[in-house]
Amino acid sequence: MYHNPRAYSVLPIGVILRRAPGVTKWQKWTWTASSVLPNAGPADWRELRRDGETVEYHADTVPLELHGAEAEAYLHELTAEVPCVYVVMRLGAGERPLDIVLVTASPYEAQDYTDSGEEIVEKVAMPPLLKAQVQAFVDEFYQEEEFVKRKRDKKRVDLVQDGIGDPRIGKAADIYASPAQLRRRMQ
Repeated sequence: MYHNPRAYSVLPIGVILRRAPGVTKWQKWTWTASSVLPNAGPADWRELRRDGETVEYHADTVPLELHGAEAEAYLHELTAEVPCVYVVMRLGAGERPLDIVLVTASPYEAQDYTDSGEEIVEKVAMPPLLKAQVQAFVDEFYQEEEFVKRKRDKKRVDLVQDGIGDPRIGKAADIYASPAQLRRRMQ
C-alpha cells in the first residue's frame, strides 16, 4: 500500500457510557459504551440521560487519529455490514469507574488491545457523520497496491550443480548412509 507520511487527521470523539443495573448479585452495575459523538466538546462524566437506574454519561472526549498507513484497515471497517469504531477502556481509579484510553476506526488496532486482557474493547456503530469523515480520509489517501507477479530468472538449473555436494562423498547413495557405515567401507 502507498503510504503518504502527511496523511494524518484528528477528529474529537465523545464517548457515551451506559451504566445499568447488574444481572447478578455479584455485579452491582454493568458498563457499556453505547455510542460516540463526532466533533464533541470536552466532557467529564456529564450525565446525559436517566431512565430509572440506567444512566448515560458523556464520559470523555478523546481524539480519533487517522493515519495514512492505516487507510486499508479503515476501508476494511467501512465495508463491514455495520461500520463501527472501537472504544478502548481500562478500569478507572478513584471516582471514575472506567478511563477511556482511545477510540479507533481500525479493527486491527482494536484487536491488538484485546491481546493483553487489561483493556476493555467495545464496538460501537459509526454515526453517519463520522462514517462520512472516515470515508473522505480513505478516499483521499488510500491507494490499492498493484499485484506484481514474480518472474522466474532465466538461469538454467538443470545443468551442472554449481557448488553443491561434498567431494568426500563418493556416490549419491552415500548421502544417507550413517557415519559408521562409511567408516567400514573406507577400511
